[in-house]
Amino acid sequence: MIDHISVGVADLERAARFYEMTLATLGLSRLVTRPATVGFGKNYPEFWINLRAGMAPVAPESGTHICLRAKSTGDVDAFHAAALNAGGRSDGAPGLRPHDRVKYYAAFVVDPDGNRIEAVTFPSE
Repeated sequence: MIDHISVGVADLERAARFYEMTLATLGLSRLVTRPATVGFGKNYPEFWINLRAGMAPVAPESGTHICLRAKSTGDVDAFHAAALNAGGRSDGAPGLRPHDRVKYYAAFVVDPDGNRIEAVTFPSE
């Protein structure tokens, strides 16, 4: 249903470094580099960062977050670790999150601009 997503960033190079390290754990790489935007994906750009010079950090109470699918719990763990190593902060450590309809394993991070990103997988056991 969704073809691609994008987030605003105040410093394109800082954000590109963060997302290169973090998204690599989910199999995405930098595919497009333009003066004010960078696109990441597997075969085509699915995740974009767009320069918004002077942008204030995203407010924690904005309620907005983006969730990306991981293949395994190990990938979710790697996503979280890579994000922290790249300058992000944890907004929910990797772990199982039981829900009334489905059991899922996820981790939440906040990028240097305040964008909240989640990685999720649905373990069968």
